[in-house]
Amino acid sequence: MTTVAPLDRATWRICWIIVFGAFASGLDASVVTIGLDSISNDLGADLSVTQWVASGYLLALALSLPMTGWLARRFGAGRVWLVALAAFTVSSGLCAAAPDVVLLIAFRFLQGLAGGILIPAGQTVLGQQVGAARLGRVMATLGIAVSVAPAVGPLAGGLILHGLSWPWLFLINLPIGAVGLVLGLRYVPRGSRESTGGIDFVGLALIAAGLPLVLYTVTTWGDTGRLQVPILLPGLALLTWFVMRCLRHPRPLLDFSLYRNRLYRAASLAAAFNGALIFGSGIVVTLYFQLGRHLDFVGTGLSLLGFAGATAAIAPVTGRAVDRYGAAPVALVGAVLAVASTVPFAFLPVDAPGVVVQVLLAGFGASVALVSMPMGIAAYKTVEPSRLPDAAAQVTILLRVGGSLGGAVFAVLIAGRLPDVDTAFRLGFLAISVGAVGALGTAWLVRRAS
Repeated sequence: MTTVAPLDRATWRICWIIVFGAFASGLDASVVTIGLDSISNDLGADLSVTQWVASGYLLALALSLPMTGWLARRFGAGRVWLVALAAFTVSSGLCAAAPDVVLLIAFRFLQGLAGGILIPAGQTVLGQQVGAARLGRVMATLGIAVSVAPAVGPLAGGLILHGLSWPWLFLINLPIGAVGLVLGLRYVPRGSRESTGGIDFVGLALIAAGLPLVLYTVTTWGDTGRLQVPILLPGLALLTWFVMRCLRHPRPLLDFSLYRNRLYRAASLAAAFNGALIFGSGIVVTLYFQLGRHLDFVGTGLSLLGFAGATAAIAPVTGRAVDRYGAAPVALVGAVLAVASTVPFAFLPVDAPGVVVQVLLAGFGASVALVSMPMGIAAYKTVEPSRLPDAAAQVTILLRVGGSLGGAVFAVLIAGRLPDVDTAFRLGFLAISVGAVGALGTAWLVRRAS
């Protein structure tokens, strides 16, 4: 057990400012999906075209992530975060004012480029501010925004569309971004500049093409149940070429030498697995309320508040526990709680009493914080502050890929059993329980590498 040093007020202030950007980015990724039908009707566009308002944002996130490490080293993580938040806020206003769907997709893509930078740049700012020994508490606080925002998104989107028009889905970002910018300009440290040389444009082109292709293929697999191999294989080939280039390049876009550290390797891969489990389970829970209990977006959002609230409540405890006891023991507790709170769903009918459902979901929400956050924190704790930009970018990419894969797998699993709703969701929750047992294994690997 390690003695936990307290955090000063200035550090907490920076932490909560960074949360503004993370929350806005996470909320926007889920809230806009609710309004695609309204956007189609208002702008006179086919839904297959309007879908790119959501898909383009996610692909832009994947495009900007690999650049974050180089940008943070070159200009300072704080400066990059401030510019990204400003760009995110301005592009949100442009999205709200878009007169047609083509411009909306273009502005949404710009918004995604900025949104993809916010979380890893913010993590770098916090990591360089507090050091490894106190990293757990600040990263867990940031994790509140990352975990809660997607759960709140359906509720926020449903409430907005109930009384307002679709542009307000974007306009809600303006006050969040404005407050974050005002406070950030005053309090967020700009970070140090390094002489990094020019960016590897060939490497950037490889991952900028390969990563979106892979993510698009995996995402559409979850939506349609069909795996588009002709798109997937070129994406995997480009990513393989990118990795080989980074291993040989004197100034690679992503520093894969970090994986020589056994603990970093185990923790980052465990974070990807847990990201797949958590994101995939979020798909199952959301569909459970929509298809199984026949709730609309507002009802689904209200039903998810207990889950999100438990995640938010336990996150600060998680961070402090990681700083005191280490990541693996905390994740082990979370995995056990995840099994205990999801196995009962495999034996309950979909119309089980609401109180029982909410108690189990609260337990699962708490387990999400205990399972998902420690592994990322463990990865960051292994690297020195100067290499945090690379670590943050790499772990975030793994989380995105893992989350997309997990979401697709669980969506296909449920869709294959419909319209037998009881069987579909019993199988879905049983799969979550099996995944939680797998999380026990990843925690053991991290503990063994420690």
